[in-house]
Amino acid sequence: MENVLVSNKVTKRFGGLEALGRVEIEVRKGAIQSIIGPNGAGKTTFFNCVTGFYTPEEGEILLNGRNITGLSPDRVTRLGVARTYQNIRLFKNMTAVENILVGMHPHLKSWLFGAIFRDPRTMREEQTALAEARRMLEFVGLKGRGDMLATNLPYGEQRRLEIARALASRPHLLLLDEPTAGMNPSETQEMVHFIRRLRDELGITILIIEHQMRVVMSISEKITVLDFGQKISEGTPAEIQKDERVIEAYLGRGAASGLGEARAQG
Repeated sequence: MENVLVSNKVTKRFGGLEALGRVEIEVRKGAIQSIIGPNGAGKTTFFNCVTGFYTPEEGEILLNGRNITGLSPDRVTRLGVARTYQNIRLFKNMTAVENILVGMHPHLKSWLFGAIFRDPRTMREEQTALAEARRMLEFVGLKGRGDMLATNLPYGEQRRLEIARALASRPHLLLLDEPTAGMNPSETQEMVHFIRRLRDELGITILIIEHQMRVVMSISEKITVLDFGQKISEGTPAEIQKDERVIEAYLGRGAASGLGEARAQG
C-alpha cells in the first residue's frame, strides 16, 4: 500500500532553536496514525509544515508522491490536506451550515460576477453546495443543527462541526490536532468511534496529535514519538509502550504500567 504522506529529513528552525530536526515520517494510505510527545516536541510545528503555514529550512514533504514543500496553505488544501486545531477555530457568529460552506470554498467554481448577478449556474452550484453541507452535518451527527450559530453549539458538537468543515474541502489526508481535548470520557469515546468512521466509511487517511494515551493506544495503527524536535521512536502501540526511550523521555518510568493498562482496555 502506497504512502499518502512522506517527510524526508524535515528541519524547521526559529532563530537558534531547532523545532524539527531531520524528521522522517511515512503515513500509509488508509491509516490512522498518531504523533505523540511532550509539549514543545515539535508536533504542531510538523503539522504547520505539512499544511504550508511553515516552510522547512531543509528536507521535503511529499503528498501522494508530489513535493508540496513550501506551497501556500490554500494550494495544499486544494491538493487534499485538511486539518483541525487544538483550540477550536470556528466562525462562531456564523451558522453551522455556513461554516461548512466556507470549507467547500476551494472547490466552488462561481466567480464574483455570478455571485453578484445571481446567474443560473451560480444559483445551481449554491443549491448543490447547501444540500451537500446538510448531508455533511447529518454524517457528523449534527442533523437539524444547520441554522444554529456555531457559538451556541455544545463543546463536543463544535468539535464535530470543525471536523465537518475540514471534510468539506474533500481531503485525502486529515490532520487532527488534539481532537479529544477538553472532552469528558463519554465524549472522548464517541470521538474515537467517529474518527474510525471517517476512515472506514470515507476512506480518509488520518494523522492525529493526541495527549490522551488511552485514545492513542486504542485508535492508532502506528505511532511516531517526537522529543525536542527529534523522532525518538516509531512503531505499533505495543512496541511504543515497551520502548525505554519513550518511557524515559516522554512518559517517565512510572507510566509504563499505565500504558499497558491503556492498551489492554483499548
